[in-house]
Amino acid sequence: MMHSAQDHSTEMGTFAEVIRTHAATRGDAPALSFEGRTQTFAELDAASSRAANMLLAQGVVKGDRVAILTRNRPEYFELILACSKIGAIVAGLNWRLAPVEIAAILKGCAPRVVLTSSQDAGLLVKAPGHVVVSLDTDYPALRDAAPADDPGHRGAPEEPVLLLYTSGTTGLPKGVTLTNRNMSYTYRLATESWGMSPDSVNLVAMPMFHIGGCGYGSSTFMAGGHTVLMAEVDVARAIELVAAHGVTHTFLVPTVVQSLLNVPGIEQADLSSMQLLMYGAAPIGDVLLSRAMEVLRCQFMHAYGMTEAAGTVVVLRPEDHALTGPKAALLKSCGRALPWVDLRVIDPDTQTDAGVGKPGEIWLRSPMMTRGYWNAPDATREAITPDGWFRTGDAAYLDGDGYVYLFDRFKDMIISGGENIYPAEIENVLNAHEGIRECGVIGVAHEKWGETPLAVVVPKDGAQVSAEGIIAFCRDRLAHYKCPTRVEFADTLPRNASGKLLKHEMRKAYKGPADA
Repeated sequence: MMHSAQDHSTEMGTFAEVIRTHAATRGDAPALSFEGRTQTFAELDAASSRAANMLLAQGVVKGDRVAILTRNRPEYFELILACSKIGAIVAGLNWRLAPVEIAAILKGCAPRVVLTSSQDAGLLVKAPGHVVVSLDTDYPALRDAAPADDPGHRGAPEEPVLLLYTSGTTGLPKGVTLTNRNMSYTYRLATESWGMSPDSVNLVAMPMFHIGGCGYGSSTFMAGGHTVLMAEVDVARAIELVAAHGVTHTFLVPTVVQSLLNVPGIEQADLSSMQLLMYGAAPIGDVLLSRAMEVLRCQFMHAYGMTEAAGTVVVLRPEDHALTGPKAALLKSCGRALPWVDLRVIDPDTQTDAGVGKPGEIWLRSPMMTRGYWNAPDATREAITPDGWFRTGDAAYLDGDGYVYLFDRFKDMIISGGENIYPAEIENVLNAHEGIRECGVIGVAHEKWGETPLAVVVPKDGAQVSAEGIIAFCRDRLAHYKCPTRVEFADTLPRNASGKLLKHEMRKAYKGPADA
């Protein structure tokens, strides 16, 4: 089955054009706040022009990569804008990776300059070919000494602007090339889907090396609103910032929503300015969503997207978040494709469209989609069909109204005794258990069935739970063949920066044989 996009052609311009426009039309308005300091659009425009000229002085030319390795900080925005003003490409580096992984990425993208913080500089392996600039010691002086004249580059739609590395849920990260055209749809997401305007205030806690940071993080900026940036997720501090800045929008993964609700005194906190909380990267579950809606008293939207799509492509809108009545079943969906996104669910056996309710792989086609992976033609050909469809690797089915019901990544699917089992279906059940804080399900070897589900559970503080009780809980709610035959308990689960479970890490840790 296929969802077809409507024809839309209106697009915002490049990052550089956006800051030029806002600096000229609303230069005194707040653009970016970080740890007590606020820059206006005019100030951010001038700082980014100086940064652009600084990069030119370091030998950066159009098409060169400029790598950034740091926790969130305002210089990240300055440098994205600076690179857009000279036609360079920002390569975001994940500071949670090991030095050897970062070295492999740097070898692949060959940046002219690497900018890093003192905190993260130790992750860099000394290598020839690129200049290293410290954001704490070198950058401020070099930027401020550079002229504030805008270099004036006007990027073409197909010109690369970002090089972001996939979060690695299925293995080694791949470099996703995103163009000015891809990223221009952030403006449409902000204004048409998320209801953002120049009056909006967006709290951004996702890491800027991730599409959830530099993509979603630039949404309110694109719309002319105020962005409040956090170095890292800190739920107690986030509550303070909502009240201090009148935050209207934010994006949080479900594990962070859970942590937010566990902050003492959350029911009395001033969250009255909040209009929309977007969540994604993992299922939220009815129990958690019900409590979140009760406590936070704002609208909710589920967002499904990926780095290769330059952000969100499917949303479950606020009007579809009903806890009771005929629409309640939609909470198990991640929503419908956005108007400018073609979406198909393809039967992996026949390579044709699956019927209503039949599981298959999500394929996407949109002007938002990447043109391919950096210097990886084989991976690009494997992911993108000759006629432009991107194979996501995510398993789902469509209902008759075009709502997408996500199962899991096909690579995470468990085949037990010839039956296909989707871990997300089991995880949704386990997330409703009152004694479980979080969980993850993987397939492990089984002598009789080939594979069987293993549930890794993090209990809530003080909860008395047992493996037998958890298995019985599942058997009351799922077909027995779908239920875990083993339960392991853990203090934490491995997650990447966007909050997704690292299933390959779990498989490494729990690879023992299952009981018959």
